[in-house]
Amino acid sequence: MIDDRNPYRLLPKVDELLEDEKIGELLDSTPRRIVVESIREELDILRGDIKALSLNEEQILDRKYGLVKSIIDRTHRKHAPKLRRVVNATGTVIHTNIGRSLIGERVMDNIRDISMNYSNLEYDLDMGTRGSRYSHLEDILVEITGGEAAMVVNNNAAAVMLVLSTLARDMEVIVSRGELIEIGGSFRVPDVMEQSGARLVAVGTTNKTHLEDFQRAITEETRALLKVHTSNYRILGFTSAVSAGELSQLSREYGIPLIEDLGSGVLIDLSKYGLEYEPTVQDSIDSGVDIVTFSGDKLLGGPQAGIIVGKRKYIEDMKKNPLTRAFRVDKFTISALEATLRLYLDEPTAIEEIPTLKMLAMNMDEIGEKAQKLYDILIDGVGDRGLNLDMVEDYSQVGGGSLPLEKLPTKCIRISSDSISISELEKGLRQAEIPIIARVYRDELYMDLRTIMEGEYEIIMKGLQYSLSKIGGAIL
Repeated sequence: MIDDRNPYRLLPKVDELLEDEKIGELLDSTPRRIVVESIREELDILRGDIKALSLNEEQILDRKYGLVKSIIDRTHRKHAPKLRRVVNATGTVIHTNIGRSLIGERVMDNIRDISMNYSNLEYDLDMGTRGSRYSHLEDILVEITGGEAAMVVNNNAAAVMLVLSTLARDMEVIVSRGELIEIGGSFRVPDVMEQSGARLVAVGTTNKTHLEDFQRAITEETRALLKVHTSNYRILGFTSAVSAGELSQLSREYGIPLIEDLGSGVLIDLSKYGLEYEPTVQDSIDSGVDIVTFSGDKLLGGPQAGIIVGKRKYIEDMKKNPLTRAFRVDKFTISALEATLRLYLDEPTAIEEIPTLKMLAMNMDEIGEKAQKLYDILIDGVGDRGLNLDMVEDYSQVGGGSLPLEKLPTKCIRISSDSISISELEKGLRQAEIPIIARVYRDELYMDLRTIMEGEYEIIMKGLQYSLSKIGGAIL
């Protein structure tokens, strides 16, 4: 119980705490306003506990002893950027929620050079006049894909909208019902088409569409045929779809363009590396597709972007569309995408230096070596803290709406406990200084080595130590 004397007298004043040596060091790197706010908030919490819990003098002094550390922790949380680095231990390579594709070192060097200096973003160095930002990417996209021309906008939904707005505004576009997909975040192909001003004409059924369905639907109002690659799901069993080659012949017969939305945008035949075959952009162009759209930050492994390649006459019209200004990309995207595309000029280099491709192509021997290293570090660091650790085989996912049926063999560190809540352990990992995102299955926590970098092993150990320190009875 609180005695008759005022217990709050034991609490330091704000000015006293500001004179503390450790808080003084904090002030060197943190705005004073945030430090003062943190001090007041921690003091308010302690005052509230004194009143609510009737803390005695000894208990108050105990809490006071850790007050500076609490203030520093709160200040770090308040001053930390909202967009933060995390460790991806989920095994999902292209994880939409935690950043999709990673950027490699060589690409970052190009971004750094362009962003920290002036550049010829819209300046023609040969002519000494204003240039086009699209010129920096067009030549290399044409070289890699085989299209006549190319341009880039800020994401693939914008690419599809721009194409349809340019080629078919207020007119009809025919598409199979089995390809009216939702592309994530409740954005659906019919909605994108509606916003573009094109009128959707759906043909066939969910599981079966035939060439005759498209042919019968063509009218004087038809301005394009649209094929959408169902990269984020598969319909299996009694199915039939019309190939890009068949639609290309039909489009030429009627003199209307064929558009294909590939979604993920593969530039390399991934089946050579043990993955399921996925149609490449080059395949679409070779099949006679007039306009192909795809993403830059999925299987391509670059920054967020919507890439359009195909017939020059259509792409030149798109560059004049007023939407192009709204959808245009900035120098960061251009520098990142150009550097990524240059890696594709040599396939082994692309596999080695584009993180997404490297993770997808990683074999079990490599993953096993990584698992053993992490396991040894964790056994030394947290193995005696009430956790059971072992190495197990499991499966990774491609993610990002790509190759939905693909299961990639992998190795994981599996963590269980008879005395510690796994859900609380997982929560603590998410709240660590560098958050660690893992997966929980049947009250066991899995860390998949396919998506964990070698430089992150110590981070994971410290994250586990932090998480254990937040769980009652497991103070380190």
